[in-house]
Amino acid sequence: MALKHEPTAPYHSAQDALRILEAVARHTAGVTDTELARDTGLAPERLATLLRMLRREGYVEQITDGAYVTGDALSRLGSAEGREQAVREKLQRTLDRLRDSVGAAVYLSRYVDGEVRIAQYADGPTTPVVNEWVDFRSSAHATAIGKSLLGQLDHNGRRDHLSRHKLARLTSRTITSDKLLLSRLETQPPTVPHLDLQEYAVGTVCAAVPVSAGTSVGCLALSLPVEHAHRLRQAADTLNRNATPVLLSLAI
Repeated sequence: MALKHEPTAPYHSAQDALRILEAVARHTAGVTDTELARDTGLAPERLATLLRMLRREGYVEQITDGAYVTGDALSRLGSAEGREQAVREKLQRTLDRLRDSVGAAVYLSRYVDGEVRIAQYADGPTTPVVNEWVDFRSSAHATAIGKSLLGQLDHNGRRDHLSRHKLARLTSRTITSDKLLLSRLETQPPTVPHLDLQEYAVGTVCAAVPVSAGTSVGCLALSLPVEHAHRLRQAADTLNRNATPVLLSLAI
């Protein structure tokens, strides 16, 4: 399966953050932001923004003289023993924070072995998850998650998926034409969130943005009751701006 990755802003930020982490790891006694700017070639303002995020996520710490050293989160994720559990816990904390930032249920989804899979999610009493009334694996054409994942495949990958999953009409807004769906996926810019405006379930709207590292295909998504539809695009933008920590957890 060939992928059709076009790097997004969070992807570029994650790559820059990894460069910072590599530089910090090389200086075991600590490294100043001036030295980091020289080592990474990043502009001071961008470096400062990424260092704030890395400190908040526990990847770096500042010692008494202001120099940066690697943090506990990096040690846990870098350890072979219990790494999978550490990544899962780190992602859950990030998703919980995203849920609170956007005021919506948040989902991390992956495309694994030709199927849509919800890997993790964060919900709450005022941010309920979507009622999965039709299996997400067979409704990619109707969900923001599915469209975001399919949008990251090449044309043959999309056709393969649609050949295995009939485009059932779930609501009056569901796209049931292969040709129309493929056309929309082809013309959708990678930086624009995929939307589901009551296509999967009446009363619910969703948005999804890509979070793909290497050969893996993934996305971050959120869902809102239709009465909050006016918040959807702003919430999707917030989700996209804050996707970098998720990409980092997957890449480290």
